[in-house]
Amino acid sequence: MANLNKVMLIGNLTRDPELRYTPKGTAVTDITLAINRIWSNDQGVRQEDTVFVEITLWGRQAELAQQYLAKGRMAYIEGRLHMDTWDDKETGKKRSKLKVIGEVLQFLPDGKGGQGGSGQGGGAPSQRPTPPQQQQQSAPPQGGSAAPPQDNFAEEDDIPF
Repeated sequence: MANLNKVMLIGNLTRDPELRYTPKGTAVTDITLAINRIWSNDQGVRQEDTVFVEITLWGRQAELAQQYLAKGRMAYIEGRLHMDTWDDKETGKKRSKLKVIGEVLQFLPDGKGGQGGSGQGGGAPSQRPTPPQQQQQSAPPQGGSAAPPQDNFAEEDDIPF
């Protein structure tokens, strides 16, 4: 039976990304997206619900997020669900939290005609430059060959399978 663990999200950052590095030197940042859902109830009254989703970005994507994203900016994240588990230091009980490991990051316009920014209304534009829309992928696609992505295979007439 096939398995699929894929998440696609569009939302606004709730705070500026804070970049840090692992002891081995890998960049990592945690961001939170606020994702709004708007609908009308049975009486036709507009309802709104906001969900906050925690996302971890690794490597170059973490660096790009810190460089170009800020609180209030809109982003598209594609990734996978991951269950984080730990022991609570105060109570000693097992704790867990479902979060997203980001594999694709795309910068989106803020939808207000501006460049996004720090979430301050009517102020000066963001201090960070707005890059052209781009898509970065840090994790290799699932399935297929286990060869590193930097290997360039020359096409051959013979298919080895």
